[in-house]
This record gives sequence, C-alpha cells and structure tokens, in this order.
Amino acid sequence: MTRPRLSFWQIWNMCFGFFGIQIGFGLQNANTSRIFQTLGAKVDDLAILWIAAPATGLLVQPIIGYLSDRTWGPLGRRRPYFLWGALATTAALLVMPNAPVLWVAACALWVMDASINVTMEPFRAFVGDNLPDAQRTTGYAMQSFFIGLGAVLASALPWILTHGFSVSNVAPAGGVPPSVHAAFYVGGAGLLLSVLWTVFTTREYSPEQLEAFEAADRARKGAADPATDGGPDRSARAYVQGGAVWTVAGLALTAVIAGLRLEKELYVLAALIAGFGLAQLAAAALKRNGAAGGGLAGGFAEVIEDLFRMPATMKQLAVVQFFSWFGLFAMWIYTTAAVTAHHYHAVDTASRAYNDGADWVGVLFAAYNGVAAVAALVIPRIARATSRRLSHVICLCLGGLGLVSIPLIRDPALLWVPMIGVGFAWSAILSVPYSILSGALPARKMGVYMGIFNFFIVIPQLLAATVLGLLLKTFFGGAAIWALGLGGASMFVAALCVFAVSDPGEPKALCKT
Repeated sequence: MTRPRLSFWQIWNMCFGFFGIQIGFGLQNANTSRIFQTLGAKVDDLAILWIAAPATGLLVQPIIGYLSDRTWGPLGRRRPYFLWGALATTAALLVMPNAPVLWVAACALWVMDASINVTMEPFRAFVGDNLPDAQRTTGYAMQSFFIGLGAVLASALPWILTHGFSVSNVAPAGGVPPSVHAAFYVGGAGLLLSVLWTVFTTREYSPEQLEAFEAADRARKGAADPATDGGPDRSARAYVQGGAVWTVAGLALTAVIAGLRLEKELYVLAALIAGFGLAQLAAAALKRNGAAGGGLAGGFAEVIEDLFRMPATMKQLAVVQFFSWFGLFAMWIYTTAAVTAHHYHAVDTASRAYNDGADWVGVLFAAYNGVAAVAALVIPRIARATSRRLSHVICLCLGGLGLVSIPLIRDPALLWVPMIGVGFAWSAILSVPYSILSGALPARKMGVYMGIFNFFIVIPQLLAATVLGLLLKTFFGGAAIWALGLGGASMFVAALCVFAVSDPGEPKALCKT
C-alpha cells in the first residue's frame, strides 16, 4: 500500500493557495520597510521593528502544526487552518497601509506575519501528507512556482498601479502613497480567493490512511520509525540542567549589555537565550506533572520534546536553513534602504527619487520571484540529473553571487541581473529542504516537525534584526548596502553546509535498493 500518484492538476489545485499566501508575504517584504520609513523610522531602527513578527512565528508554527496533526473534520486536517489564516491575513493587509503612526504599522506587521504562519505551516505538511516520495520534489517545486508568481504580482503591484493606471506613488510627508494603499487592497482579495480555491478543490487522507501509508513505506524500505531517529525521551532532570544554563546565560548577557551600555538590539538576543532556558524549565515542570496528550500544555511539552528528538536529517537541514534565511532577511530588511541611498542617492522618504527607487525595488523583487517561478520548473530536472543536495548547493551559490554583486553595480537599471541568482536560491530554499525533510518525518508528526523546522527560519531573522544594524553601524558607517554583501556571504556558508546533509528519501537511492 502506498500513496497514489496525483495528476498534474491535482498537484496544481493543492498548491494554488500558495499563490495567494505569497501575495501577502510579497507585499509585506517589499513594502514594510518603506511604510516604516515613511512613518518616521530611521534606517538603524528598521531591523528591530521587524522583530515582533518572527518572534511570533517561534510559537505559532509549531503549535499550529501540533494542532493540525490532531485535527480532523469536514474540511479535513490542514484546510481549516488555511481558511482562518487567510481571513486574518486579509484583514491585516487592509489595516497596514492605513496605519496612522509607526507603532500601529509594527502591530499590523505582527498580526500579518502570525496569520500568514497559521496558513503557511499546514501547507508545507499538506504536500508531505498527500504525495509519495517520488512526487514530493515536484510538489514543493509547484509551491515554489506559485510563490514566485504571487510574489511577482505583489512586488510589482505599486509600480504597475503607478505606471499602468496612473495611481500616484508620492504622498505628503508621513503619508503612505496611494499606489501602496491600492496594492494592499488588491493583494488581500487575491490572497483570500486563492486559498479558497485550494480549500474547496482538494481532499485529504484520514489519519488512519496516512498511518497505513507510512507503515507500508517503512516495510518496503526496511527502515525504522523516523520518530525514533532522535533517540530516547529527554528526562526532566536534563531539561532542568539545560534550562538553568541557558537562562543564566541570557541573564548574564543582559547584565553585560546594560553594564557596558551596548546597543539595545542585543537585548533581543539575550531574551532569546533566556527564553529557550525558561522553555526547558517549563517543559521539566510539565513532564514531572505528567502533562501529555491534548491541550496547549500538552502541545507545548510535545513541541519541546520533539525539538530535542529531531531526526538527524532535520538537524543537518536546520543549519542550512539558518544561513540561507539569514541571507534572505538581510535582503528583505535592507534592500529598499540600500538601493534608494546607494543607487538613487536619496534619503528623504517624501522625495520623488526615494519613491522611484522604492518602486524599482518592488520591480526587482518581482524579477527574482519571476525567476523563482521558472526555476521551480528547472530545479527538479537538476535534482534528477544530479541529486537534491547538489541542486541546492548550485542554487545557493547563485544566490550568494547575486547578493554580493549588488554593492558593486552602480547603474540601478542593471540590478535585475543579480536577481537571477537570487531567484534560483529563493526557489530552491522553498522547495528542496522540504522535499528532503518530508521523507525523514513520520506522517503523524508531519505538522509539528514542519512547525519546529520554522524555528530555523525565525531564529536567523531574529539574529538579523539583532546584529545587522549594529554591524552596519560599527563596521560600514551605517550604509545599508553592505547588509546585502553580508547576506550573500551567509548564502555561501549555507551551500557548504548542504554537503553534511543526508537524504534517506532520495528517489534515485530508493530506485537502487
């Protein structure tokens, strides 16, 4: 017994919702720093303003994964989360461009990111649930294709509205341009309709069917249950010891920052360290009290337990993800500030030059996402000709080359060239690690492990928000353009780390056994 192969159009319908999700994500990435700067944020403060959103992802994605693993109803297992997350994201998209002051915009970003996470995390598990090993690379590549298309539309919307429909891209000082307002309204409608398409055109396997598929796969491969790959359960004593060390380290770092009057962003790093320690202490208390099964307490305890019992392949991929996403977040946070200052020589957010540069950044983001959509069709072919790992190395290196070349280009009209490399890296990051990971996870925990995997997307974002501003101020005179060079270097490190990843579900390897 095995999962049946799905047709092209079944995979299309299953992944189409990602088109809408990426419209929201793309609008957020391309315009948030612009809105923040318009409302008075300084370049040095951009990174810290992005922190609330990823911090929420640390909690939202694993809990949503845990809950969706245990959900079964008229809409199935994952689709209820698609629906409610899309509704909340649409509401946040309507609010954000209308924020009257900076703190309201920051709160809107927080709500938007949390809502996108509610929708996005189950979508990752959805492909792993529904497709056999041989089609998972195709399934995640299809998601990347729709992510690329959605982001092209989202990133270019303000530019399209200005140049195609004569919607003004300039507003009085402190105001968000009408083109950005209209882009968020159109994007909200597109997001909701796309997710509804997937909700009502797809089916899901029941938990009993998924368990039967997994048992048959293990028997055919002669493999052990991947849930046991991470070793035995962690004891309450080990949690206490580890929690005490991390908590004390976080408090000590806080004292050092305060005593030496270091940058305020470093408090986020201290809070992250101490928070991990407190989470372990809470898990120890729950374990001693026998918290298990349902409920948020049981879910929290299980998430922490599973974090320490990750399969080996997941641990290896986590390192790759960390450096990959650090590079991406450097690009998303600083590209608008970098291009407007370095290539358009503008820092006044009310000036025509600044807004022309900000619009061009939207076009550049559309360009790399358009490349990503095409790359999604190419990457599975590269993977079949070589391996999934080598295809990922190639794409990450292309992304690194793209980012490090941006500071060297003087003519902004040529900035589309490095976006080709960035597009290949983006497409691979969204597909290859998940196709490798899904073959190493137990079906009954697909959701919670995909949620935990999100930690290694969120943590680099928090680190980027914590240290990038400080690094730019200390070593690069506050010039945002060099954040893109640092992001490119991080991509190269990620490529090197891919060589340490094992891929037990590699289709070629399966065919030889």
